[in-house]
Amino acid sequence: MRKSDDARPADSTRAAPADRQPFFDLTRRLQRTPGFPEVLAALKNGRSGTIDGAWGSAASLTTAALALHSPSTLLCVIAHIGDADDFADDIATFSGLRPEVFPAWDRLPGESDRLDETAAQRIRLARRCREANPPRVVVAPIQALLQPVPRPEVLDQLSRTLHVGQNLPIDDLAGWLLKHGFTPSEVVELPGEHSIRGGIVDIFAPDAKEPIRLEFFGDEIESIRQFDAASQRSLEKLDRWTLAALPPFNPADSKTYGHFAAYLAENAWVALIEPTDLHDRANHDLARLDDRRGLFGIDAALQPLLKHPSIAVSTLAPPSFETTCHLRVESVERFSGDLARVREELDTIASSERVLIACHNPAEAERLGEILAESNLQREGRLTLAVGQLRSGFRLVDANIAVISDSELFVRVDTRRPAARRRYESRAIESFLDLNEGDLVVHINHGIAVYRGLQLVELSAEHTEEQLLLEFADTARLYVPISKVNLVQKYVGGGRGAPALSKLGGGAWEKRKARVAEAVVDLASELIDIQAKRASQPGTIYPSQDSHWMQEFEAAFPYQETPDQLAAIEAVKNDMASTRPMDRLICGDVGYGKTEVAMRAAFKAVDAGKQVAVLVPTTVLAEQHHRTFTKRMAEFPFQVAVVNRFHPRAEVKQTLERVANNQIDILIGTHRILQKDVRFKDLGLVIVDEEQRFGVEDKEWLKNLRATVDVLTLSATPIPRTLHMSLLGIRDISNLETPPVDRKAIETRITRW
Repeated sequence: MRKSDDARPADSTRAAPADRQPFFDLTRRLQRTPGFPEVLAALKNGRSGTIDGAWGSAASLTTAALALHSPSTLLCVIAHIGDADDFADDIATFSGLRPEVFPAWDRLPGESDRLDETAAQRIRLARRCREANPPRVVVAPIQALLQPVPRPEVLDQLSRTLHVGQNLPIDDLAGWLLKHGFTPSEVVELPGEHSIRGGIVDIFAPDAKEPIRLEFFGDEIESIRQFDAASQRSLEKLDRWTLAALPPFNPADSKTYGHFAAYLAENAWVALIEPTDLHDRANHDLARLDDRRGLFGIDAALQPLLKHPSIAVSTLAPPSFETTCHLRVESVERFSGDLARVREELDTIASSERVLIACHNPAEAERLGEILAESNLQREGRLTLAVGQLRSGFRLVDANIAVISDSELFVRVDTRRPAARRRYESRAIESFLDLNEGDLVVHINHGIAVYRGLQLVELSAEHTEEQLLLEFADTARLYVPISKVNLVQKYVGGGRGAPALSKLGGGAWEKRKARVAEAVVDLASELIDIQAKRASQPGTIYPSQDSHWMQEFEAAFPYQETPDQLAAIEAVKNDMASTRPMDRLICGDVGYGKTEVAMRAAFKAVDAGKQVAVLVPTTVLAEQHHRTFTKRMAEFPFQVAVVNRFHPRAEVKQTLERVANNQIDILIGTHRILQKDVRFKDLGLVIVDEEQRFGVEDKEWLKNLRATVDVLTLSATPIPRTLHMSLLGIRDISNLETPPVDRKAIETRITRW
């Protein structure tokens, strides 16, 4: 059978990690609150109850305390999709149990396909809830419960169990896979694919985290192994495995699709977090849809859940005749985020209380310990620093303790946990060689055409060959043999409009190539001149070893770096430590982490006493980078400033004077920082965001800089010349090809106003 990856004991007596013990003690203290034992007794007897006064993350604390006593799964229903991961993090901090998140589709029903990761997660979690050891805690936004899932009996009909020693003809298995929508593939990489190579069958089930490999000896299954789709290496041997297919997506079919509650055990508990918000959010989201077919209304979504013992957790006390527990919890005042005022604010806010601060990693706990070493809280022994995630602070009045997160202290709001999610790697640079039907292509000898796909061409009575079909101007067609595919590349243009197709047999294409050849010679001369200057004028040599501050800055990064990010960061550090001025291009899609690479380079430069200029094409982006840099460097004595048209002239003038006097470490701005009145005292690094959006004069300024200072260029869509120079090795390049954990795909829709 499929192995569970979250086998948790059903009690709360196991030893807690030392750095989490303060949170576990808090949970046990809450369980002794007057009224809480009575609520637990009501739930255990199949009745319902209410808990009020749960301000901030006290709702998560309450849920964690309930989860430690739940005989089976505790389903927590929340109002907002964006709070699901944070809520799960809080529960893990307070209980040590790792909750599962039941995700909601971010697209309308019917828009998903067989490779939809959300559909796979929903069904995978639903199946786990029926196993002998189900998840202890499931967090579900109400939107996820408005959306149906396949009924358990339907999934059972679409599943078959395979085991070692089973007699199963490969042809029968292949027929079953094709019948149930599995796509044949040379190499299995995505869910829903299968591959047959002699006596080896690879299958990637739609609801599986990893594919499996069946090895046959004749018609007998000799071994079952789970393997990694990227490396093709074996991960684990299995004796049995359940192969599942998905039904066609038709949520309006009530015989096929039903409610998630059908997967919960009879003794499962349900916690409704802010019931009023649940109703309001669900009705609001449903009102935005033109087509609600197949979706549950809020009453229909909650009714199956209320058949289980349920608890309503809310901030304000609702009118109720159920067993009730009133928590004495208060909210925590907001902090300024100013490093110099943290000690004073904490001493003022918690003049007589104990304070527990949740730090998102050990390095943050160490740094806060140093910052607060001279505070009254520390001297009086009332301060505790512990590693944990916390969404929003609160006060437990009866316990005389305030619980605060490090994010609240420094007004950081975007911390995320490093969740283990399936990743599909993209190729941001290499993919331009791939051709899809309808793409514009360039034939080296004939010019620009439209690719019309592959065609089988009969060369003789006994020989056919697959050839590329290209369509030129006036619908003229040209067949290119596969053996000469190197003559064809996908068109990559810098203009906004589509280019005109070339005419077969005309001379215009040859003339255009001649003009380009002349431009290339000019460009080559310019590049050779720049490279000669860079080689003859050594740049700043930064320390190869990171300082303590640099290590702390990197440890405070609230996300999990991708392998590509780590490689790019290492490459940038090596460039900065070399004698030659850096000229590196960081290429990656939106949201792939280019800014973090740039911030670490900027930090290393400023830490070594140099100034940094960040050049961006728009005022909005300048303000965005200013906020990002300021937040990330708030705990360090570095000055970050911005100049653009949003700021008064007097303020800009004062900022530029401070830059000239080396009182500003990082200056962020648009074309304004290219003007002659901007003078840096000791400029060491220039970061350019989207270089292709700057004009010729701006690039001339950058060209001169490249000979003396380090230049780091960020681009999601590099211009072909920049890209080509990087690929040829004239400029260094780092590709961010792996999307970060939880990165949402960019989706564009055209809808009625």
